[in-house]
Amino acid sequence: MKIALIGYGKMGKAIELIARERGHEICITFSSKNILSKELLMQSKADVAIEFTQPHLATSHIFTCLESSIPVVVGTTAWQKELNAVRNSVVQKNGSLLYSSNFSVGVNILFKLNEVLAKLMNSQIDYEPSIEEVHHLQKLDAPSGTAVSLAEGMLQNLKSYENWTLIEHEIAAKNEIPIRAIRLPEVPGTHTICYDSPIDRLEIKHEAKNRTGFALGAVLAAEFLFDKKGVFTMSDVLNL
Repeated sequence: MKIALIGYGKMGKAIELIARERGHEICITFSSKNILSKELLMQSKADVAIEFTQPHLATSHIFTCLESSIPVVVGTTAWQKELNAVRNSVVQKNGSLLYSSNFSVGVNILFKLNEVLAKLMNSQIDYEPSIEEVHHLQKLDAPSGTAVSLAEGMLQNLKSYENWTLIEHEIAAKNEIPIRAIRLPEVPGTHTICYDSPIDRLEIKHEAKNRTGFALGAVLAAEFLFDKKGVFTMSDVLNL
């Protein structure tokens, strides 16, 4: 399979390594030094594109891939407010899109565990939920897309909570799930879901050791998307 990489930073290079180990070819890379265009993408004869850039660029990149009839896997987060427009374009162009807030296999299992735990905790009124996410200093969005996905999974199952809120030192409202975002050097990503009561504390946690898990998940997603049409997520890839 010929893969175009849109974004050639640390994640792009990690994806390149995993893709080649799995027998794929990186046919072109796009970055600030080689700007993505429909012409260059079509000339590359890519079978699929993998996009890891910045939130303000992601939607434009997706549309370029759809206009080029290239399936696209999107790992950039914080662009989903435009998801409806993107979905419509996928339908109109009979295209292929796979997006996720996190491509780690372990994190996607965590998403499911989080939903099950929230259902169990729904009737436990003495427990207060919260989320903490820790990432490297270069991460631009806060809270992380993964933390938002976890919060949304909790909100679907905790009837006493209506929203989530990013906190620093303030206290969240009674009906809001607080998310604390911490930025430290060289942390690939750690997410902790907590239920705290006056007598005990329950946690589930995912800690990434490096970028390899994210890169592998992105390549697995590209392999899945290669011959399909429509909009998919990692739940489809992992059959969750």
